[in-house]
Amino acid sequence: MNFRKRFAISCSLSCLALVLSASYALAGGADKYSCSEPNPAQMCNASNTCGSGSAPCSIDVQRRGSTSASSTPEIPGAKRNAPFCVAAGTTLTWHSSSKDTGFILDFGPSSPFDKPGAIIGGSDRTVSVVAKKSGCFKYSTGACTPGTIYGMCGSAESELIITNGGK
Repeated sequence: MNFRKRFAISCSLSCLALVLSASYALAGGADKYSCSEPNPAQMCNASNTCGSGSAPCSIDVQRRGSTSASSTPEIPGAKRNAPFCVAAGTTLTWHSSSKDTGFILDFGPSSPFDKPGAIIGGSDRTVSVVAKKSGCFKYSTGACTPGTIYGMCGSAESELIITNGGK
């Protein structure tokens, strides 16, 4: 790989990390989020709950337009980037149904999953994690497609509510 390609890739990844970090920090101060409610788990119902302890939850991550991204759980009628719920113990499988799309999901310093750190995958690489810690978690979604230059990837913020599953 020549210097220009390495430099372009390095710049793109650095810019994506910067956008995700800034988006995550900005989301923390907003009042429009479920996580700012006194008991976010009360918002969970059949129409916004994905999977169960024994059935997996599949989430489709896509780049939308030129500057945004989306994560949509495979729940009938689910809206892009809307908060959704899972029970603790549920396996979440993140994937992209869009051709040649890469993604990164950042839950910040306290990941609720069995694997710490950012979730990095794409249309050719699904990533499965198990929800371990109940609570309400804000996360940033970043998605890039081929031909994206200078770190111009789409990004968005959303929330995941993990209930204790009746335990």
